[in-house]
Formats: sequence, structure tokens, C-alpha cells
Amino acid sequence: MFGKKSTHDQVTEGLKAVYPRLWRYCLTLTGNADRANDLAQSTAIRAMEKSHLFKADTHVDRWLFRMAQRIWLNEVRSDAVRRGGGLVPIEDVELPDKKPGPESNLLTREVLKKVMDLPEAQRATIMLVYVEGYSYAEAAEILEIPIGTVMSRLHAGRAKLSMTMGKLDHKTG
Repeated sequence: MFGKKSTHDQVTEGLKAVYPRLWRYCLTLTGNADRANDLAQSTAIRAMEKSHLFKADTHVDRWLFRMAQRIWLNEVRSDAVRRGGGLVPIEDVELPDKKPGPESNLLTREVLKKVMDLPEAQRATIMLVYVEGYSYAEAAEILEIPIGTVMSRLHAGRAKLSMTMGKLDHKTG
């Protein structure tokens, strides 16, 4: 018993390690840095409160991402009921940029804008698989959807991005 960590300790340690990735996922869901901060903090608080429900020696990151998505969906539903809330345009999001040069910034911002223009389901799936590096099966588990749906969302998202980025190339070329 002395060498085994409690679920609370596992969640605490996992949260510290995963928090930057969790925040980035929250930004993808919310489209706004302030709301991403709130969502990531709400997720961290809920994780600590519910740490006894965490299954020991499983993936803390998947558990946190699923929790963040559930909290966000509940917020979206509440906003829709209260005032018909929606997402903030990507132009209004302040994205910290510490390394790339101006040309890279423009391309990155344009690609991110196109990704953020995708429907939320495609956007979240693309973020989990292509940015966070989860397998299709892991993303399906996090999103609580069938693996075929993950594949379908990725295909649709890639097709839409390819089409819109192709239009962008024709305008500049």
C-alpha cells in the first residue's frame, strides 16, 4: 500500500502534466482564450473534486479531455437556452505567439482560422487526432462516439480544409 498512489495523487500529478494540452483543447472548443481559461480551470476543479471516480492507473489525459468536453457541452446548452449564445470569431481570439516568424504566423493563423470555422464536432476531433496525437480509438473514447464517426469527421474536416485552403492559394497565386 505504501508504494501505490491514490487516485487523488494520480489526478493531481496528471493534471499538472496535462494542463497545457488541456488548455489548448479548451481553446479549440471555446474559440476564446478567456473562456478557454475558465473551462480549463473548471475542468481542473471538477477533476480534483471527482478524483475518487478516476480509475486508477488509466489515462488521466483522456479522462480530463472527456470531462472538459462535457462541461463545455453543458455550458453551450445553457447559453443556448438562456440567450442563444454562440462562438466568438477567430479574429477576436488572442493567440500567444512566441517563436515563429511573420510568414509562419500568417499561415498558422490562416490555417487555425479555417479549422475554427469547421463545425465544432469536426474541430474537436481534428484537434484530438492531429494536434494532440491521439489514435482514432482514443479520440472515439474521449468524445464518446464510434470510431467510424471519428474517421468520418476527420475526412469531412480534411476535405473542407483542403477545399478552403485551395481557394486561398488561388487568390494569392
